[in-house]
Amino acid sequence: MVETVETGQTVPLKTWIAVVGATLGAFMAILNIQIVNASLTDIQGAIGAGIDDGGWISTSYLVAEIIVIPLTGWLARVFSLRRYLIVNAALFLVFSIACAFARDLGQMIVLRAIQGFSGGVLIPMAFTIIITMLPKAKQPVGLALFALSATFAPSIGPTIGGYLTENWGWQYIFYVNLVPGLVMLGMLAASLEKSPMQLGLLRKGDWPGIATMAIGLAALQTVLEEGNKEDWFGSPYIVRLSVVAAVSLVLFIVIELTVREPLLNLRLLLRRNFGFGIVANFLMGFALYGSVFVLPQYLSRIQGYNSEQIGFVLAWTGLPQLILIPFVPRLMQRFDARLVIGVGFVLFAASNFLNIFMTADYAADQLLWPNIVRAVGQALAFAPLSAIATAGIERENAGSASSLFNMMRNLGGAVGIAALQTFLAKREQFHSNILTAPVSLFDEETRIRIAKLTSYFLSHGIADPATAGHKAVVAIGAAIRKQAFIMAFSDTFFLLGAALVIALVACLLLRKPGQLAGGGGH
Repeated sequence: MVETVETGQTVPLKTWIAVVGATLGAFMAILNIQIVNASLTDIQGAIGAGIDDGGWISTSYLVAEIIVIPLTGWLARVFSLRRYLIVNAALFLVFSIACAFARDLGQMIVLRAIQGFSGGVLIPMAFTIIITMLPKAKQPVGLALFALSATFAPSIGPTIGGYLTENWGWQYIFYVNLVPGLVMLGMLAASLEKSPMQLGLLRKGDWPGIATMAIGLAALQTVLEEGNKEDWFGSPYIVRLSVVAAVSLVLFIVIELTVREPLLNLRLLLRRNFGFGIVANFLMGFALYGSVFVLPQYLSRIQGYNSEQIGFVLAWTGLPQLILIPFVPRLMQRFDARLVIGVGFVLFAASNFLNIFMTADYAADQLLWPNIVRAVGQALAFAPLSAIATAGIERENAGSASSLFNMMRNLGGAVGIAALQTFLAKREQFHSNILTAPVSLFDEETRIRIAKLTSYFLSHGIADPATAGHKAVVAIGAAIRKQAFIMAFSDTFFLLGAALVIALVACLLLRKPGQLAGGGGH
């Protein structure tokens, strides 16, 4: 691994090329989650997958990604950072293109899993390169670049996915990786120094820890992805998977705390800044991926937007970040980084609270300012949080810190989407019950409304009064359900805001990096 340049010295151009190349890879890997989700319906139709089974196109990628993220620090030592990163970057490109040629669901699931396994490497490796190859004084710049992948990519993914699918076809969501992927490969090959492999580490590997972690995370991710569809613990399948996940992950924690050379140093979580930083990062993932899930659902279900229209609305959660993120390192120099994080989380929470009084007319124009506020909040929060959480992490612990930090953000996103799906369904039922209770044929207003609608249908081409009356009742039921959904979406945004308030509390417990005990190792 390239040695860190001491603070105060100029960082070599090759180091910056490595940082930019690695963060470009992380950007593509994270973008691929949302860009595919935006086109899932089209892909399902093209390969003959049902709505239920088609979800595995995303699930297979996410399961593979969350398994490989904790392994990257160790595997980079085994195969050397340069070889491991370049090979996986190349595999990510190859299997991205291969996905465009998938002919059935089985092929697509396998190809997406391999794509996720190779793409998952790119995320923590970029983070590791930033905190080990850059001096502390320059790390905020590197982390600001990484923020473009961690927060900008999920926000802009639906925009790119929707545009490509509507105008070029779903295959182009995979082809779009080709040009930036080749640029990334060239930058990594030119900038990373060669180092010998340490294959002997395979013999001393924490194989029980690897096995229990892989089984536990795969089972947990599947439970989170499939739980709502399978009625959670009403399904024996989900119950069995939950037991497997719980037992495996408890064993993993026990193994990591007792083995001499653990896969991940979980004791890092006991360090004040890293521990509270992980909590805030988990909740940021919850809100970041959760809001990217909720907004398209609302715009599609309530406003009838297509994927391209949804993409343009969500663009305002991403584009302001491009302008603001480059200035974040300067803000961190001028102000206490904890203040910058706090303002970021306040704005991110506020952007959700602005959406808690939605009506049927609440569409793109009304969402503009909440989306811009959210973009500013995300941009301000991520890089300073990453910097404070990893301050004082020694070089030998950088791999563990990077894996844990990035895994927990992804896990927060998975928990967020699963929780919000269930919460949305339950709140819709709750509001439907309340709104339906006063609607009765014994109520004069209801009878008047049915009569008016019946007259409307009779005057618009329906000759049979009974049919027109039935359509009137159905129309009232649909209006009630739509209103119940709008109220449920409002509640969901409140939940997102509340999660970010908890993240803000965790950030208030952070110490200044200079107050940390222990060496830095940079």
